[in-house]
This record gives sequence, C-alpha cells and structure tokens, in this order.
Amino acid sequence: MLAWTKDLATGIGVIDDQHKELFKRVNDLLSAMKQGKGKEQLAGLLGFLADYVVTHFGTEEKFMQAHDYPQSLGHKAEHMSFVRNLSDLRKRFDQEGPGSLLAIESQRLLVDWWYNHIGKSDKALGAFLKGKGV
Repeated sequence: MLAWTKDLATGIGVIDDQHKELFKRVNDLLSAMKQGKGKEQLAGLLGFLADYVVTHFGTEEKFMQAHDYPQSLGHKAEHMSFVRNLSDLRKRFDQEGPGSLLAIESQRLLVDWWYNHIGKSDKALGAFLKGKGV
C-alpha cells in the first residue's frame, strides 16, 4: 500500500485533494490485487481515470496558464504521455477483458506516476505557485 506523506503535497489544496483521491483509488486496486480481485477492480479504476485525467490535468493546466509556469510544456507533455498510456490500457481492456497482467500493468503505471510525476513535477509546480502567492 502507498502512504500519503506531506512530502508529496504540493501545498495547493485543490491539487492535493485530487491527488489524495487518486491515491485512494490506487490503494483500492493494490488491496484488491492482494485479495486476488484486481481484475474486478480494474474496470472501475479505468473509468475513474478517464474522468480524472480530464478534471485533474485541466486543473493543473489552468494554474500553469494563469501563472505563466515556465515548465508548462514539459509538464503537459507528461500529462499527454499518461493519457496515451491510459488509452492503451483501456483499448487492451476492451479487447482482452480484465486480466491479471493488465491489472499489474495498471498498477505499475499508477505507482510510477505517483512517485515520478506527482512527487517531482507536481511538487515543482506547487512550489512555483506558492512563490506566486497562490
């Protein structure tokens, strides 16, 4: 299970709240996988993620645009990469159904995203925004 820590907080309430919801969903998948029920959890997670990327990425990108974030192009490119990876998982889910391998690949994508994007890129965005008085 993943543990939310203040080290992952951006300091921007709406962004942190959205991250915490993602965190909960990732932990739900990890818990289901431990119980051998990851396949059953996968459809709901993929549906949530489809909505999440629109809402959450839109929130971050509005902040970036409103405050002229200098790393916005790279940050948006990371978002686009995640959307492509998610789309690939969704296509495989639609073609193959919920399989254990797909559940594991989804877990890897989310855990990697958690530590590498949220823990680095989003933290940098949060620091920039706090410096702007947001």
